Amino acid sequence: MTSPLITVAELAAALDSPHPPVLLDIRWQLGGPPGAEEYAKGHLPGAHYLDLDHELADPPGAAGRHPLPDPERLATALRRAGVAAHRPVVAYDAGPSLSAARAWWLLRWAGHPDVRVLDGGLAAWLAAGQPVTTDTPAPGDGDFKVSPGHLPTVDAAGAAELGRTGLLLDARAGERYRGETEPIDPRAGHIPGATSAPTTENLAADGRFLPAADLARRFAALGVTDPARTAVYCGSGVTAAHQLLALEVAGHEGAALYPGSWSEWSANPENSAAVG
Repeated sequence: MTSPLITVAELAAALDSPHPPVLLDIRWQLGGPPGAEEYAKGHLPGAHYLDLDHELADPPGAAGRHPLPDPERLATALRRAGVAAHRPVVAYDAGPSLSAARAWWLLRWAGHPDVRVLDGGLAAWLAAGQPVTTDTPAPGDGDFKVSPGHLPTVDAAGAAELGRTGLLLDARAGERYRGETEPIDPRAGHIPGATSAPTTENLAADGRFLPAADLARRFAALGVTDPARTAVYCGSGVTAAHQLLALEVAGHEGAALYPGSWSEWSANPENSAAVG
């Protein structure tokens, strides 16, 4: 299986080849400066910026803070960025790939066959002495057609069922899982039956993913045995995609995303919240 990650050295070589990948800059921070502003200050040569809030998600509402985007909304953004079915795609962010993983998952869900994430993101690229630019590429003429459903998802009922009979991983920080704090969503706690699996534990100190063998041991300890009976959620379906990326690096393909995640679950008073 080809790794869904690409190293700085591999990407630099690919960009210098006759058939370079499409580069997508997905910088985004919850409550932080707009990613477009950071992109304008410097980005990988040839990279197109995609807005996570407005192009890689529908407007917030009953389905959560980052519902899956309307297929045409997503297709328009991807084509503007030059995405085509016959060209590989590499997504990156500032590091450690939390928002880039959302783009990776969406493209795979939409049917693109060749998508990878720059391991360590822009931070790793700069640390290796690679160049950045403030030049903005012209809009692309991609021809990618979005075909939703190539990766599995679950809704609230499906997440609840896996909490009872399968494995439901909560990718948020431990204190949010335990209900000690809730900085943004309506209620504190977690989906009953879920297992705490903070996304940050997929990473080394430098923001790169742990080696595949280490990730495999981590997920084995969390109880991952059958990806088809495993789902992941977070606050709004962003960091959960990072967990799914880590699962694939570890050799576990086929786990599902709960796109609405805690932002949808906690907004429904009929859904119970566990704490501790």
